Amino acid sequence: MLTFIWAQDRDGYIGKDNTMPWRLPADLQHFKKETDGQTIVMGRKTYESIGKALPNRENIILTRNPNYVLPDAKVVHSKEEILELATEKSVFITGGAEIYQLFLDDADVLIVTHVEAECGGDTRFPAIDWKKWKLIKREDGVRDAKNDLDFWYGWYEKEAK
Repeated sequence: MLTFIWAQDRDGYIGKDNTMPWRLPADLQHFKKETDGQTIVMGRKTYESIGKALPNRENIILTRNPNYVLPDAKVVHSKEEILELATEKSVFITGGAEIYQLFLDDADVLIVTHVEAECGGDTRFPAIDWKKWKLIKREDGVRDAKNDLDFWYGWYEKEAK
């Protein structure tokens, strides 16, 4: 199974200068809870923006660079390797935009943090046809001193054809 997980603002922005254009610690905790103990896939740029493999997860980095080697993550070079892995176990696609675009037609589940603000940025989530997805669960985030924007989590499943 292939699950996408990401946060976006009202305009679909997911990043600015290789970071998130908002500060929502609750969303980072949500990401950690959802992906803990799982296999996560990210692109090289996303990995480098984090600076290390995320703990307690199998980290897989997808890159076109055949010489790219990491001491703390598995490096793969093809979409097919990820799709094959997703037939055996749950795999979370965690970004960035190019990686989401590459797997968009293959996703089974979406877990989205909807940031109810216009934060701007330089990177948007790829265009998605929301008619193909059904919201199966919604959970409101808590706005507080550390999380100063309204947000909510949505879990979506692909509509049957």
